[in-house]
Amino acid sequence: MLFAFSPRSSLLLPFVVPGLVAAGWLLLRAGRRGTPPDGLLALLIGLPTLTIMQWMLGFAGWYDSHDGYSTAMFYVPWQLNLLLGPAYYLYFRSLTNQDFRLRPRAWWHFLPGLVKISLFAAAAAYDLLWLHGVRGQALPYHFGTKGPAAALLDGLAQPVAYVVYVMLPAYGWLVLADYRRYCRYLNDNFSDAERLRFAGLRQLLLLQALSLGLSLLFEVLDVAFSFGYTEAWNYFALRGVLIYALIAVGVQANYAAATSPLRFEPGAAPAEALAAEEGPAEITVAQPQAGAAAPDPAALPPELLPWRDKLLALMADEQPWLEPELTLTELAQRLRTTPNVLSKVINAGCGQNFNDFVNTYRVQEASRKLADPRFAHYSLVGVALESGFNSKSTFNRVFKKLLGQAPSEVVRPKS
Repeated sequence: MLFAFSPRSSLLLPFVVPGLVAAGWLLLRAGRRGTPPDGLLALLIGLPTLTIMQWMLGFAGWYDSHDGYSTAMFYVPWQLNLLLGPAYYLYFRSLTNQDFRLRPRAWWHFLPGLVKISLFAAAAAYDLLWLHGVRGQALPYHFGTKGPAAALLDGLAQPVAYVVYVMLPAYGWLVLADYRRYCRYLNDNFSDAERLRFAGLRQLLLLQALSLGLSLLFEVLDVAFSFGYTEAWNYFALRGVLIYALIAVGVQANYAAATSPLRFEPGAAPAEALAAEEGPAEITVAQPQAGAAAPDPAALPPELLPWRDKLLALMADEQPWLEPELTLTELAQRLRTTPNVLSKVINAGCGQNFNDFVNTYRVQEASRKLADPRFAHYSLVGVALESGFNSKSTFNRVFKKLLGQAPSEVVRPKS
């Protein structure tokens, strides 16, 4: 018997097969390209897939076959949730820094999960190779398919589950804390920050937290009502949704990270303090460069004043803000200075972070086009793209932030 199709085993199959295919494909790509995000995403997809696979095979009759299939069920470490928290944390680190590598120190995060894998390997070696293979003894449990070492591991299942309940929220908190720092880093260095926020990853963490909460609730209800395997199936079917979400969000995030020069370090010193928002900015459509920044000569050291003047002249003459993926480093290269100097000029001399500084010019350009009859036939998306934005959602959000109204609320002239 290889696989007995039943309603419950068959309904879990659509989660397991895509999970195995996606994890395998990502592992191959990570091996060929040497890309840590692909390898870590494969791990994140593979862990819930492995857990659901255990239940799928159980409902397919493997536990009840009383042969080699049953033996496999007892000696494979199906539930490796000890690796889940570290995998999320290191995956986020790999997404946000192209220089990230899994160095020896990073492997310490995986130590609890690796210990569990080692215990299962030791149990298989003792029960199957030594006790049954060398000494010729029959396995004493579950109709001769399970040895004493595997039975001993059963007693560790509940304590390990409690450790997971502590580890996963702790690592989730670390990721969310680093995510907040990462958003500040984006605003200081990228003009298309929205594309690189990886908002889907944050939502996945919340979904994972919900899954963890449901698992804990199920255990409480199990104590009260003595649930069986049939009731537990519903929880693992729900976890299958995570696999599809991980594939969709993860592949998109990996592509965005691979095509952007991200160098985020959580422990790095914070950037210059950002200016506090004081409501919608005033923008003069007739003179786009005039409202793009609020220069304050007194806030800049004398040696940086020429750089501020050069910056404003460059923005007015070359209009680099029309490039959707303009970065702080690229703009600094055009000015023949360093990103650190340019960041100080923008933060202190213009009262904005880099993202807001560039987007102010873009909003000015969009306002001018919206008021120009020659652009009356342009859609809002067309105006956004022609003004340097790379998405309608970013355009709407930034426009309303700076002007206090949505682009759709602007009264446009007729062509």
